[in-house]
Amino acid sequence: MHTDAHGTGSIFGSGCNLVRWAASKALRRFSTFPAHRTKLLFVDVRFGEGGCGNLGVLALVPPASQFAIWAIGAATIAAILVRPRGLPEWCSAAIGAALLVVARLVPLSAAGAAAWDGLDVYLFLAGMLALSELARFEGVFDWLAGRIVPAARGSTGLLFAGVYASGIAVTALLSNDGTILLLTPAVLAAVQRTKIAPLPFLVACALVANAASYVLPIANPANLVLFRVLPTLGPWFVAFGLSALAAIAVTYVLLFGLFRRDLRRPHEAGNPPLPLSGRGRLAGLLVAISAALLVTAAAFGWPVGRTAFLTGGVSLLLMALADWDCARAVLREGPWSIIPLVAALFVIVAALDRSGILNLARDFFRYASQLASMPGKLLAGGAVALADNLLNNLPVGVIARYSIAAPNVAPHVAHAALVAVDLGPNFSVTGSLATLLWLLTIRRAGVEITPLRFFCIGAVVTVPALIAALLFVS
Repeated sequence: MHTDAHGTGSIFGSGCNLVRWAASKALRRFSTFPAHRTKLLFVDVRFGEGGCGNLGVLALVPPASQFAIWAIGAATIAAILVRPRGLPEWCSAAIGAALLVVARLVPLSAAGAAAWDGLDVYLFLAGMLALSELARFEGVFDWLAGRIVPAARGSTGLLFAGVYASGIAVTALLSNDGTILLLTPAVLAAVQRTKIAPLPFLVACALVANAASYVLPIANPANLVLFRVLPTLGPWFVAFGLSALAAIAVTYVLLFGLFRRDLRRPHEAGNPPLPLSGRGRLAGLLVAISAALLVTAAAFGWPVGRTAFLTGGVSLLLMALADWDCARAVLREGPWSIIPLVAALFVIVAALDRSGILNLARDFFRYASQLASMPGKLLAGGAVALADNLLNNLPVGVIARYSIAAPNVAPHVAHAALVAVDLGPNFSVTGSLATLLWLLTIRRAGVEITPLRFFCIGAVVTVPALIAALLFVS
């Protein structure tokens, strides 16, 4: 990159080039529509010799069907985040997808094909949810959190390290949702018995769940959303191993620094942990065997979605023979609504693709691929992380799935997109649905943290962690 005498000219010029590229792509995209469907009102783009100059009004009136798709898509994502009148997230997504089909904005056959395209993701989610809920119902997470407290021997810093390490292990083997939704309440209950401030430990659960969510391919359902065929463990570690270690280490160091005053205080030992029941040991054994099989499937390139579904289903069946109440509670109380939510998002993104928006995303990733490796990774990862927190990482992940598969998108850019989808939500509570549920969980327990404070913590921790992760991804 050229560096001029003024210091900032190079960066400013690069920004102008990006604006020029985006404007030209938008104009070329809409100029392909028939004249009777698209009307260009006024375009005036002027660039001065030394910079961007004046960017005039760039106003495009797309076809009515395109506008309707954009409006329904935007309204659906807003409803998922806001939950008007307590409407469940999956209902908002299903209504949006149904409207697109009923209004013939996306053909029924195309909607069905889009939903079917996510089959492996649904199977993976179902299996991992079954395993996590079995462990929760039988007290495995409570037992694990209870064992951390006496192991710290009164040192709050060691207790923090133990919680963080447990979060890495649970995330790697049971996905990040297992850490945020199941380990967090157990850690809260264990920490409250020690009479110390619980917030550092709860924030650690929320952030390590995303920081460690690409240690293994099975650590985050978003990994399966982005890549139709997951790389085997060897290529995965080559591409993401150092990046994941950097994200985990930087997140830990900065979190420890932010909460150092709380972590220097000694804590009470609390009550001794209750022993794990026989059914709890069976549940733990089934989860351990299933995790080993999933890691083996990832290592040999077997379909992890079907493997997760089979191991989860068999584990649930075996637990039903030993404890029917457990199996019934898992089926009745498990957060199964995430599956129709993801399926509806696949349909909505398919409609957005028909509107042409995804072509801009594909061209953006191609543009990033044309840059040198480091600027390309930082540009792609930064843009995806920003989108995570504006739109939520679930729809962003589905959009990225169809964008990074485009021809001429470099592997390092696609890998940077995955890192940002996984790690980017640590900026804000709206970055992922799991973090929103984490916020509701700790609030019900009487622990308050405002979205603004979470953002301040997330920004301080995640900006360096994301940069470090993107530097080391290959």
